[in-house]
Amino acid sequence: MSGEVLSWETRELHTAQPFGIARWTHSVYPRTFLTLDSGGVRGQGESAPNAFYGETPATVQAVLPLLAGALEDPWDWDGLRARLDARMPQGHPSVKCALEMAALDWCARRVGLPVWRLLGLSPGALPESSYTVSIAELPEMRRQAREAAARGHRVLKVKLGTAQDEQIVAALREEAPEAALRLDANAAWSRPQARRMLGVLEAAGAEFVEQPLAAGDLEGHAALRGVSAVPIVADESLHHVSDIVALAGAFDGVNLKLAKLGGPLRALEALRLARAHGLGVMMGCMIESSLGIAAAAHLAGLCDWADLDGALLLADDPYGGLDWTAGHLARPLGAGWGVELR
Repeated sequence: MSGEVLSWETRELHTAQPFGIARWTHSVYPRTFLTLDSGGVRGQGESAPNAFYGETPATVQAVLPLLAGALEDPWDWDGLRARLDARMPQGHPSVKCALEMAALDWCARRVGLPVWRLLGLSPGALPESSYTVSIAELPEMRRQAREAAARGHRVLKVKLGTAQDEQIVAALREEAPEAALRLDANAAWSRPQARRMLGVLEAAGAEFVEQPLAAGDLEGHAALRGVSAVPIVADESLHHVSDIVALAGAFDGVNLKLAKLGGPLRALEALRLARAHGLGVMMGCMIESSLGIAAAAHLAGLCDWADLDGALLLADDPYGGLDWTAGHLARPLGAGWGVELR
């Protein structure tokens, strides 16, 4: 094709309150938004870098000019992937994700379809999304859980990885007795700590625990899985589609995030590979605008679980168009990703 113009800008997104996990607490999240303009049609993508996966806002700005030329033809999805990997064989998944998002959005808008229709995916309902209670002082975590439950959120994802994890689980179960609890240690526990916590999680009726041990400790996760009544889901242990096979022996499920896997099509490949290996699948997210969340939502109907609250945590979401009722996200029906810049 000819006449394409690819542009991008970085915006700082702000959470409504500080968002903490075991590794850090932040309130400001720089995100880079891409626009592909060709033939009067615009396609959009979002880069949500995460330092754990080797990306920062600075690396995004550095590699975007080097990777932008890979988007020669929005319809050539296989070619785009091959060219991106030829230019940068390793790393920079959120930039690759943004380029793939922009291509898919452009193609779907060109023919007037949602992306999920363009990909021939099932129109089934999306799983109810969790709402995250981030790490803070215990009274603040209680408030987060209480207010989320009052707004109608029936699934809470609780961040752990502190010296008070047992007290946190007990307190939040008290604040939201009817809610489904999903616990996420973000790779912060030692093997002995994880063993001690298993009984606490089981007593609390936890739906699953996400990434209890360090990302590379597959042996430890496999041993933990062998004695755990609570399913164990991988997040930080999953960086690439090719990781799925090894994870199948150590986990019960995987958390797929477009920004860490390199885009919607790579995430779809990971999803199908996970299914082939008997793994449960969650569609997750970073702290992203409704653009990034919408892209994940187009695949979420194929998943067992959803954790797509990233945009709900923002004070200044630049995109609108998603239809939320507490944790229930309606399948996007508009052309492309189904959201628009406000």
